[in-house]
Amino acid sequence: MDQVITPELLLRAYAAGVFPMAESATDPTLHWVDPRRRGILPLDGFHISRSLRREILRGGYDIRANTAFEAVVAGCADRDSTWINDRIFALYLALHQRGFAHSLEMWEEGQLVGGVYGVALGQAFFAESMFSRRRSASKIVLAWLMHRLRAGGFILCDTQFLTPHLATLGGIEIPRAAYQDRLQTALQGQAEFAPPLYQPSCGAIISSPSSGSGISSI
Repeated sequence: MDQVITPELLLRAYAAGVFPMAESATDPTLHWVDPRRRGILPLDGFHISRSLRREILRGGYDIRANTAFEAVVAGCADRDSTWINDRIFALYLALHQRGFAHSLEMWEEGQLVGGVYGVALGQAFFAESMFSRRRSASKIVLAWLMHRLRAGGFILCDTQFLTPHLATLGGIEIPRAAYQDRLQTALQGQAEFAPPLYQPSCGAIISSPSSGSGISSI
């Protein structure tokens, strides 16, 4: 059943393990979703293939945080079928303005070519959607996101559902009860999406999670 959803209610919903979706961009109503099996990206299990490693090391791009949040959401909604309607768009812009929603962006020659956005609560990051305007952009952005989350002290990256694309990157599904356990643990701590002095190099992104946070460039 549809209802008035405020940014504050949306944050409480995330803390309870549910999130809103629309049936389409033109459907004005929203509904709550609580998947029986939840998709997550284990922060210590993100898979970087040889081809992705080469793409990351090739460089020629900039990764920026929170410089074009609205454009990232618009990029995610710019597809034939989307659950991002005007109400969803407005809600996440409001969360961004309050410091709870963040974007990570990939830029080439001054153009936004890929990005991901999501919500941060405690040590949990809820990755909402991503887009790509050039080959491998979404994979590159996700690799940088995983490194950033580890460096910032996050312990849970929620992807809501598991897609074939995410599965190739190490994504898994866990039962709802197991997700709730992880979520409640993550909500007890505090993490930073923009850790102090965080300036990793391309080499740091492809290093093993156990080799350090990568706060200093290598």
